Amino acid sequence: MRVIEVKEFGGPEVLEVRETPAPVAGPGEVVIALAAADTMFVETRIRAGRAREFFDTSPPYVPGGGGAGEVVGVGTGVDPAWIGRRVVVSVENGGYAEQVVAPLENVLPIPDGLGLDEAAALLHDGVTALCVFEGTEVKAGDTVLLVGATGGMGVLLVQLAHAQGARVVAAARGARKLELARALGADVVLDYSKPGWTDEILGKVDVVFDGVGDEIGLAAFAATKNGGTFSAHGATLGGFTAADPQEAERRGVTLRGIRDVQISKNERMRLLGSALEKAAEGVIRPVIGQTFPLENAAEAHAAIENRTVLAKTLLLL
Repeated sequence: MRVIEVKEFGGPEVLEVRETPAPVAGPGEVVIALAAADTMFVETRIRAGRAREFFDTSPPYVPGGGGAGEVVGVGTGVDPAWIGRRVVVSVENGGYAEQVVAPLENVLPIPDGLGLDEAAALLHDGVTALCVFEGTEVKAGDTVLLVGATGGMGVLLVQLAHAQGARVVAAARGARKLELARALGADVVLDYSKPGWTDEILGKVDVVFDGVGDEIGLAAFAATKNGGTFSAHGATLGGFTAADPQEAERRGVTLRGIRDVQISKNERMRLLGSALEKAAEGVIRPVIGQTFPLENAAEAHAAIENRTVLAKTLLLL
C-alpha cells in the first residue's frame, strides 16, 4: 500500500510516496481503509523540524493522526461485525496512508447522514473546539471573539458560539474568509490585517478564542473585558500569545492555554463522539475548503504553510 513518508526534516518536498506492506490487525485491533486523512497545521511544523521541543518525532516517519474510512480487517477479540462499518480512527502517527491499524478503543462509528470527509474533518478540530469551548462556559448574550475564525477549528467555534446564543465577532484575514465567517453565523467580522482592527470591541469581549497568536493575539487580549476569559490555543504565526499574567490578574481575566487541551485519550474520544453527534444533528458542520490526493501531500503542506487554504484541508484516497 502507499504511504507518505518524511525521510528528513525540511520543506514540503521531503514528503514522498512509499510502498509498504498493508497492516495486519493484532489482538483487539482493526484495520481501516481510509477514504480521507486529516491534516493539521502542527504537522507542517513537525515536518520542518520546528517543533522538536514539543514532539519527539524523528525521521523517517509517516505523519498524520488518522482519518475516516471503512473497517477491512479485525484481530482476535474483535467482533467481525465491525468489518464494512464506516468509522473515524485516531492514530499516533501513520495517518497519511491507504490503510491504518488501531486499537478498537481508538475507533468510533460514523453516524448516519454524516460523510466520511466530514467525519475526518472533525477528528482533531472537533475535539479541540469542544474542549476549549466547554472550558470557557460561554453563555447566551456573551460577546465572543474568534481569532482565526475560518481555520478548521475556528469555523466550528463560530458555529458553537452562535448556537449558544452569543454575539459572535469573527476575526480573519481577507474578504473571502470574512464572508465565510458571516455565513456561519458571525454577527461582526473584522480583518485583523488592518490597523486598529480591535477598536470597536476594545475591552468589550467576554470570551476570546485565539487561534493565531503573537501580536494578533496580544491585540485580542487587550480587547478582553475585565473579568473575561482569554483562551490561547493557536500559534499559526509562530508562537502562542504571551499574555501578561500579572495584567490578567489585575484585570480579573482568566487565562487558558494549550495546556488546557492536554487531555486523556478517553476524554478525546468522548469529545470526538460529541462532535460527530452535533454534526449529524446539524448543530455544527465542518467546512472542507480544499482536498488533495494522498500522493500530493507535499502540495497540501505547501498550501497550508502559505496561508492559501480555507478552513479544513484533507487528503483523499
